[in-house]
Amino acid sequence: MVKVVVRDGKVEDALRSFKQKTARDGLLKKVREKEHYVKHGVKKRIAKEEGKKNSRKRDSRRNRNR
Repeated sequence: MVKVVVRDGKVEDALRSFKQKTARDGLLKKVREKEHYVKHGVKKRIAKEEGKKNSRKRDSRRNRNR
C-alpha cells in the first residue's frame, strides 16, 4: 500500500507524490485490468502489442543517443 505524508499543509505536493508512487507501482493499471474479464487470447494480443511498442521505444532511444 502506498503511503504519503502531508507536510506543512502542502496537499498538492502530497497528491503529486501519491500519483507518482501509484504509477510506479502499476496500481492503476492493475485496477483497470481487474474491471472486467479479458479472454486469454486477447491478453496475449495486448501483451504482444505492448512488446512491439516497447521495442520501438527502445530502438528510438538508442538511435537518438548516437
